[in-house]
Amino acid sequence: MEMREQTEDPEPNNIESTEPDHKKSTEKPQRITACLVNAAFFGALGSSYLYGYNLSVVNAPALYIKTFYNQTWMERYGEPIGADMVTMLWSITVSIFAIGGLLGALCVTLLTKLIGRKGTLLLNNGFAVIAALLLALGEKARSFEMLIIGRFVMGVDSGIALSALPMYLGEISPRHMRGSIGQFNSILICLGVFTGQVLGLPELLGQESRWNFLFAFLALPALLQLCVLPFLPESPRFLLMERRDEAGAEKAFRAFLGKKDVSKELEEVHAEGWAQNTLHMASVTELLLNPALRWQVITVIVTMACYQLCGLNAIWYYTNGILRDSGFAENVIPYIVLSTGGIETLAAVVSGLVIERIGRRPLLIFGFSAMAFFFGLLTVFLNFQDQYTWMPYLSFTCILAVIASFCSGPGGIPFVLTGELFEQSYRPAAFMIAGIVNWVANFAVGLLFPFMQESLQTYAFLVFLVVCVLGAVYLYFILPETKNKTFMDISQSFAKINKVPLVNKEIENELAIKAGSKEVEENGKVIIDEGP
Repeated sequence: MEMREQTEDPEPNNIESTEPDHKKSTEKPQRITACLVNAAFFGALGSSYLYGYNLSVVNAPALYIKTFYNQTWMERYGEPIGADMVTMLWSITVSIFAIGGLLGALCVTLLTKLIGRKGTLLLNNGFAVIAALLLALGEKARSFEMLIIGRFVMGVDSGIALSALPMYLGEISPRHMRGSIGQFNSILICLGVFTGQVLGLPELLGQESRWNFLFAFLALPALLQLCVLPFLPESPRFLLMERRDEAGAEKAFRAFLGKKDVSKELEEVHAEGWAQNTLHMASVTELLLNPALRWQVITVIVTMACYQLCGLNAIWYYTNGILRDSGFAENVIPYIVLSTGGIETLAAVVSGLVIERIGRRPLLIFGFSAMAFFFGLLTVFLNFQDQYTWMPYLSFTCILAVIASFCSGPGGIPFVLTGELFEQSYRPAAFMIAGIVNWVANFAVGLLFPFMQESLQTYAFLVFLVVCVLGAVYLYFILPETKNKTFMDISQSFAKINKVPLVNKEIENELAIKAGSKEVEENGKVIIDEGP
């Protein structure tokens, strides 16, 4: 927000809008810096990459882990474990990951406030290493409890990572790159899923004698992050607005932006900070009760719920069965399934490249709409699968299309939006709400989908079609575009729907006095660039 002295036709308290600086064509675009790329890549490597890896890594060794449970039970109690007990132990092993994620999400606000965004990511590596040790050594210790606890600890790690990382990436990125840098979160999730699929192949670690190394691998990305991230700057917004460390913030801005003069960026953060000068870091309750943020909160809840409830988890459930019906040999199916991970990663990369040109809103609406369309086709193809030999191939093509549609927008942008829709004092609480919705919905899908699939069979995809359509319709009517806007600009975009005043004159004058010249302070006559 730029403020300058008015020199013509002075009138008391005259306020006039001008074109914002970021819309001027004369402004030279900044280039992405090595420091920014390293922070995004290594930040995501030890965070979202591990989350993605854990989504797929349990599939390959599932049979071997169940065998280990049976052997351990025999050694302890002298009798084979019952089928129901094996199923229960395996269900706990899988689902406790989401419970740990929920606990991690609940811790994020406190951690990011006490030790910062980067500090939280570094501390989180400790959970990853502990989880890797528990999961990798459980077989040697003859303790299936270690595997269950390890999955829970890894869930805590993922719950913290999926909130702290997008917060960090959003705060270190210049506004014209915020979407692209934020998509590192989604790209590394997809790459983690793909890595879990590759390492789980029988020729690699997907063997009975090697499955524990699949879990030992978890420590490697965490250790790499521990080696690199300490040498990269903390979020400059956190340093300036929460630690009041202007020198540290200036140094961080220079490193991330690759330029010496960062006065404009500092002024932008100062303006946001001064506007919130009487506010402390808001709690979840304060955020929920704030009428000026009502629709931002609803938007985050809707997008994050649709992220989990749009049916991608159900797609993984059906893939192997469709390939079997297509006539592929059982030993060939794992290699064909790799194509799903490859398509997922490719779509996420393309989304990251185009997000700053196309925008968040169109990609989200397109992604959910395309998913709904292909879910409809998939339902039709599955119902005719037994009548035509070539129909399963169309079903598998629809599966790939659903995955690509998801990763084109809905797979990563909800995390970017959560960071963009809120100013600094409300952002940690917003990420806590988003994390709670994410992990509760994740747990609900894992719990309810088997029953839904049993009762609806192939028509289960129609439920996800409805979710995707509702999500697209909501975003079309409610969500404004956020690309290349400051956090204060985005807040103003919601002012009308929240039914709050568009501009607070007292805050404007206060900002002008603090950022402007002496004449502005004496005469109270300012021109304020409100932005879009």
